[in-house]
Amino acid sequence: MNELLPVSGTRETWRAFGAEFARMPRLSAAALALLVGAAAAGLVAPWVLGRLVDAVIAGAELRDVLGHVAVIGAAAVVGGLLTAAGAAVAARLGETVVARLRERVMDRALHLPSATLERTGTGDLVARAGDDVAVVANMLTASGPAILGALLSVLLTGAGLFALDWRLGLAGLAAVPGYALAMRWYLPRSAPFYARERIVAGQRSQAMAEALHGAATVRAYRVEPGHVDRIADRSAAARNLALDVFTLYTRFSVRMNRAEYLGLAGVLIAGFLLVRYDLATVGAATAAALYFHRLFNPIGLLLMEADTVLQVNASLARLIGVANLPARTTAVSDIYNLSEKSLEIHVREHRYAGGPIVLSDVTLTVAPGERVALVGASGAGKTTLAAIAAGIITPSDGTAHLGGVPLSELGEERVRQRIALVSQEVHVFAGTLAADLRLARPDATGEEMVAALERVGAGGWFRALPDGLATEVGEGGHRLTAAQAQQLALARLALTGTGVVVLDEATAEAGSAGARDLDRAAAAVTEGLTALIVAHRLTQAASADRILVMDHGRVVEEGTHDELRQAGGRYARLWTTWGQ
Repeated sequence: MNELLPVSGTRETWRAFGAEFARMPRLSAAALALLVGAAAAGLVAPWVLGRLVDAVIAGAELRDVLGHVAVIGAAAVVGGLLTAAGAAVAARLGETVVARLRERVMDRALHLPSATLERTGTGDLVARAGDDVAVVANMLTASGPAILGALLSVLLTGAGLFALDWRLGLAGLAAVPGYALAMRWYLPRSAPFYARERIVAGQRSQAMAEALHGAATVRAYRVEPGHVDRIADRSAAARNLALDVFTLYTRFSVRMNRAEYLGLAGVLIAGFLLVRYDLATVGAATAAALYFHRLFNPIGLLLMEADTVLQVNASLARLIGVANLPARTTAVSDIYNLSEKSLEIHVREHRYAGGPIVLSDVTLTVAPGERVALVGASGAGKTTLAAIAAGIITPSDGTAHLGGVPLSELGEERVRQRIALVSQEVHVFAGTLAADLRLARPDATGEEMVAALERVGAGGWFRALPDGLATEVGEGGHRLTAAQAQQLALARLALTGTGVVVLDEATAEAGSAGARDLDRAAAAVTEGLTALIVAHRLTQAASADRILVMDHGRVVEEGTHDELRQAGGRYARLWTTWGQ
């Protein structure tokens, strides 16, 4: 199972979250002021109704009654306007916070070390950038203002109840133990469910991403049922968790209703006794009952939305965990003279997360300008060795040097500037062909991009495009074939100008018809460069300066094409079989 990206603690999460609001003090203060005003306006009606009851008992005239009604109506209009304005400002504030948080998460995600992505996979990251951001966005723009408004209503209404008569306020406190017990029962049981729910969502996203990304391979090997079963298993886990949460939530609601009954009964009994012994007016008792009844909805909302807060806490912790990752830094490596482009790998042992050994006693030196090919069966360790050479992963026990400098000291950014990697899995980004090529070098001119395409043999299909470099490619645009996508990746490589390249089966996607064209393109791009090539076809290895034959994580043969054929060993047998 893949590792998970970091998750921040509760205190760290809410401190970082509050800091986002502190960056916009005026907007935050405006939203708070409007919501406080809306909550205060809601206190007017119960108080005026209480005064109206006393006035009617005292024989008030119609004009007085209408005056009270007018005040209640005006308060309702003002409260509605303030609520609408507060919700609008709060939504704007929330959208801004979510946008900034999303930008931080995406910035850190796009600059995660390649080794980290190798260990974690993309599912967890996709779930955070998608599902978790959606949960936080919904809270800030929809339920968030309602929760804050409910909290303010509870505080102001409680204060109004005590200001009306402290004895009636105390009577209302009879509901507090019931609410407290309900929360004490609910929170410890529900929090773990929501944390697990986010993890399961990430696992489900990972399963779906793997199936969709490799859809062609899945269909080719007819393993659709296995992938469907895996997705169904992850989805069933998410469904079962949701049902467990709903059951827990229903039991919590029963406890909450019981607390409301106790509180209202306390206020009504206290009001009756106070009126009976002339310690309070009927209007005051009426207003107190209305105030307490007015607490039902906001308290209910707060308690009912406790699960939303828990979900948001879980999602925020996952987002802040990524957002608080160290920002990309430029390694201080200019002190090194990297004019020499030699590549040296020494791996005594390498294994993934405590698994079996995948490389053992491997020594590889690629001289400047030399082209070295790796051949061997699947699982021989070729891709792992290539990933170590490219700085994607760090050997468990071993070293990797570029020009005599450890890759770990160069840092991720400098390694990427000096070692280019092209794998079998290439991606055509949605946009113009020029924008796709400029991913390798943003300042590339039109002439340079055309020359790069011609160099990799893509001139034929490029000239047939309706708008040349301005043609939209990728999703929603002109669809490139697998071979054309590989040529595009090799053209990007040509534009980078790096002196060291690693090709991990970079021409494997081509069928037999395009294989030779892609092999020629790869040879043209790597001419004069220090190159390590994981060869998918032996014809590609034959043109290399030196060949390493790997088996079960070890180098079992080494030499030129002619030397290995004459030796009559494993490579010679592979070549004979290939030729047949």
